[in-house]
Amino acid sequence: MSLEAYRWLMTAVNTPMQRVAFRAEPGPGEVVVDIAGCGVCHTDLGYLYDGVRTNHPLPLALGHEISGRVVDSGAGAEGWRGKAAIVPAVLPCGECDLCQRGLGTICRRQKMPGNDIQGGFASHIVVPGRGLCEVDEARLASAGLALADVSIVADALTTPYQAVRRAGVKLGSVAVVVGAGGVGGYCVQIANAFGAKVVAIDVDDDKLVALSRHGAALTINSRAQDAKAIKAAVADFAKKNGLRATEWCIFECSGTAAGQLTAYSLLVHGATLSVVGFTMDKVEVRLSNLMAFDARAIGNWGCPPESYPEALDLVLDGRVQIKPFVEAHPLDDINRVFAAVHHREIKKRAVLVPAHA
Repeated sequence: MSLEAYRWLMTAVNTPMQRVAFRAEPGPGEVVVDIAGCGVCHTDLGYLYDGVRTNHPLPLALGHEISGRVVDSGAGAEGWRGKAAIVPAVLPCGECDLCQRGLGTICRRQKMPGNDIQGGFASHIVVPGRGLCEVDEARLASAGLALADVSIVADALTTPYQAVRRAGVKLGSVAVVVGAGGVGGYCVQIANAFGAKVVAIDVDDDKLVALSRHGAALTINSRAQDAKAIKAAVADFAKKNGLRATEWCIFECSGTAAGQLTAYSLLVHGATLSVVGFTMDKVEVRLSNLMAFDARAIGNWGCPPESYPEALDLVLDGRVQIKPFVEAHPLDDINRVFAAVHHREIKKRAVLVPAHA
């Protein structure tokens, strides 16, 4: 079956989104997903407001946090028809040397919706069937969630999940999360689920209060403290709780220059600094601190599709809560929602829902 999909497209940077019709025709190994919801990510704002370039030439539909139901398929992907699924934000090819060596996140033939291919601010999307994460709808209902809610698993949850796992967070770790927004909030919850004592740092008291009920053992508003005072507060917290003064796991999730400088200033001996947020801004740091502290810094680009089921389990088992941190908006309101998120008027993760859903 061939489906007509009305897609929201960006015709040029800093111009409104316009509705354009496309034919959604799956090729071999591809599927057509009837979109239930697509989350609005900080990266989407970067494309629209900050001059971040997309790999696919404009016009292009943005959106890479996608959940929905497979309604059509090409040859070889027929088994997906009728199934609910999450579309990974980064889809490796699965066949190249990098993929074969378990390095799918740096696959040079990867496809990211809303960057390499048409994205999820649409009614339907064509994506490779390889790597989709099936959603157990019975468990979803038991968790009190709609299919649109778990769209944010595609990036806001799985990217920090990958970062927490790669950093080696375990029972008794000190995890410090800088930036308690959409991604950082889930990073707090995931690190807590892995057994860490978590410190959340942000400039928004409302976000910090919310996270104090969802995994943060200590919250710090960085607006009123300098870097030295923040580090002293974390060290005091670790000492009072019988935790190590070394080997902290630091997660920069704010995607701001100020947040990156704060995160870097928290390096201690044996620390792991995980860069999760993205900004076009530049910062000046002394790289020799990594040497002096025998520390390491890790970038985090997406999450391997094979890790999505275990990340989704955290949500469906109730160990990570997403319902208090997402809110749905009609896809028809995309321009208003983008502006509101950009101006921080919407503090939860906005999920855009097509009218037909």
